[in-house]
Amino acid sequence: MPWVVILRILPNWKLWKSSLPSEDGEALHTVGHLAHPAALSDSAAGWFALYTTARHEKRVADHLGQREIEHYLPLYLAQHKWRDGSRVTLDLPLFPSYLFVRVQRHERVRVLEVPGALTMVLGTGGQPAALPDALIQTLRSGLAAAAVEPHPLLVGGQRVRICAGAFTGLEGVVLRSKSRCRVVLTLDHIMRSFSVELPTTDLEAIADSATVPGMSSKDLAR
Repeated sequence: MPWVVILRILPNWKLWKSSLPSEDGEALHTVGHLAHPAALSDSAAGWFALYTTARHEKRVADHLGQREIEHYLPLYLAQHKWRDGSRVTLDLPLFPSYLFVRVQRHERVRVLEVPGALTMVLGTGGQPAALPDALIQTLRSGLAAAAVEPHPLLVGGQRVRICAGAFTGLEGVVLRSKSRCRVVLTLDHIMRSFSVELPTTDLEAIADSATVPGMSSKDLAR
């Protein structure tokens, strides 16, 4: 039996839009909060999520590179068919309107001066909220080893734990799939998800967890 697994790999982070002007000169307002930011001193560099103008992720990444600002733009391969019937493989952003930058907290203004960069994910007190280094490393190693694609944000189902592969130790929620087994990983702080193929043999049910109607933990062994 194939499955789709939803993995919530971060605590409940939400997007804060800063009060700094956007590229168009309009002020952005605070719209959320961050519960558990990663510990990071003011002088240490850390990874932060950067929100960009729609469909400008690669352009922003180019500008960051020109300014020698370390960054990471997760991409995936997508097949596209043009009107003339020809097909082409494209590198597209895995998280639309988001990429990640590694800077010190006080460099926020320098990052937001980049054309197309709108805001950074902030925490309580209006300071940029750092992501764990291990998360970025997991994304880099995991995405390099598997076929991935964006996926709608999902909730609910039998809780499971990944017991093998690059995502070992992550816990998630499993749902039925009509075709193949894919794992849906969700970054709560930017409310974006992506899916990756995963053998059901790499999953183990978590005892005393809720289940999807019509499914039991015994189904994982099928």
